[in-house]
Amino acid sequence: MPRSLPSSLPTMQDIARLAGVSPATVDRVLHRRPGVRHATVHRVMKAAAELDYLPQAELYAAMTPPPMRLLFILPTRSSQFLHMLGEWVRHSQEHWAPFNVSCRVASVESFDPDALAHMLLRRGRQCDGVAFMALEAPKVRDAVAELAERGIPSVTLVSDLTHSRRSAYVGLDNRAAGRTAAQLIARFVGPSRSAKIALIAGSLSYRAHEEREAGFLSLFAEQYPHMRVLGLREGYDDTQANYRQTIALLKEHPDLAAIYNIGSGAEGIGQALKERRRQHEVVFIGHGLTPDTRALLIDGGMDAIINQTPLTTLLNSIRIFNNLREHRTVLSGVEATRMDVIFRENLP
Repeated sequence: MPRSLPSSLPTMQDIARLAGVSPATVDRVLHRRPGVRHATVHRVMKAAAELDYLPQAELYAAMTPPPMRLLFILPTRSSQFLHMLGEWVRHSQEHWAPFNVSCRVASVESFDPDALAHMLLRRGRQCDGVAFMALEAPKVRDAVAELAERGIPSVTLVSDLTHSRRSAYVGLDNRAAGRTAAQLIARFVGPSRSAKIALIAGSLSYRAHEEREAGFLSLFAEQYPHMRVLGLREGYDDTQANYRQTIALLKEHPDLAAIYNIGSGAEGIGQALKERRRQHEVVFIGHGLTPDTRALLIDGGMDAIINQTPLTTLLNSIRIFNNLREHRTVLSGVEATRMDVIFRENLP
């Protein structure tokens, strides 16, 4: 026989009896406190609905979990791509509202693994998930592992972290990106020509930059061994540092044929090439479509840009955190990060 419902106004004890749980569990569910399994929440809410304990709108609100608190940690001396990503996080709530998340941005000193590890632990403990651009360092791995022990997942952006407990990586296949840049330069310069090629990176403490360099060098070694790739220089993603590195390269190698900018700060390289009247002679390939690199493309000071879109990067990160919350496969519904090669003629 079906259970009879009480004729008087229902109480939490009535809901507990009907749901087969304790009154304390009912209290946690109705006040949206953590620590209750999803199936138990639904059982309690079903019982509350049968007893007309709350108006339907309030029941739906109580069944909706609080927004997942996500933190995006981005370096202070960041590329314009990362700046644009931060702006999307701050100002585009409507794009991720269906995922029931609340996103924040925190800044950390660039190229400082101690500061990054400290930020991960200090701010990460207050969140439900952390996305960040990784630096290859034991302290950063340890911080990610400690967060994982606390049940707080992390996602690496743009640059991954080897042998770590991060949940997923969102970004380009950076080795393939480096090989793509090498192929573009070889074709622009002329594959039969013996030429000098320069590399400027942000820092090899970013795995992304290390992998781009490795991919770049591997393709030249395999297909264009007659071309000379000069030793890599680090500009730390700084416009003025890249300017100085480029001026030094042009003085030391007046026959320089091409530059691959692995990181950001492209405008510094463009400025140096323009000052030396070499902007239409030296092939220049870089990363990230931003207002500055767009201007360089239009002016002819830059030949091609390898790009990934900030919004896709952000949405893929949020989808991953949502999958983890819902106990789905981590990459379910997550698009592979697309590598776009942009020239002046196909500017979006």
